[in-house]
Amino acid sequence: MDKQQWTAVEDYFVSTVVGRDEALDAAAADAQRAGMPAIAVPPNHGKFLQLLALMQGAQRILEVGTLGGLSAIWMARALPDNGRLVTLEYNEAYADVARTSIARAGLADRIEVRVGAALETLPVLAREGAGPFDLAFLDADKENNPAYFEWALEMARPGSVIVVDNVVRGGRVLEADSDDAMVQGVRRLHTMVAAEPRVRATSLQTVDSKEYDGFLMAYVDKSA
Repeated sequence: MDKQQWTAVEDYFVSTVVGRDEALDAAAADAQRAGMPAIAVPPNHGKFLQLLALMQGAQRILEVGTLGGLSAIWMARALPDNGRLVTLEYNEAYADVARTSIARAGLADRIEVRVGAALETLPVLAREGAGPFDLAFLDADKENNPAYFEWALEMARPGSVIVVDNVVRGGRVLEADSDDAMVQGVRRLHTMVAAEPRVRATSLQTVDSKEYDGFLMAYVDKSA
């Protein structure tokens, strides 16, 4: 099995149970034209996040790492009319592209894009009382995953779910002596989560058009 087969299977899933969507296709095209890295969640993963938000009955969602806005659109479509998704993006140009795509999807009233370093923005959200967030999706620079997780937990409630993307790193998560800061960030995250008494967690491996990776999911048993 190889990437060609993984991509073919993904395309089959998208053509059947996931379905194509004009607003999301346009958002993906805009992100490509803007020169963004091709690291957005594929449609079947986006639908997974949407279903997770629906199962949570989510009213407030936190995202760290907006990119072109695709995952934000997927998740925000699960929100009620008075729901809110706050997504944090470091790159101003990326945020502008995302806002355009979000507005085109009819979700500008539910999604707020904040620009700046997430480790500066997250404390502001906490002071503002933006939470508790029912669902948090962490998909930014992996070296800061432990800190992002701590803030997501700080603004969670019992029953909240935290998802951290790209934790397998093509299998390099096994490399304890890696000089890759992203690999070390993922390893520190797992060590921290394993010792955290307030959550129950697991990590899963995935294969798809983005090749070999996976995500960590944590259920919050107790609030911070």
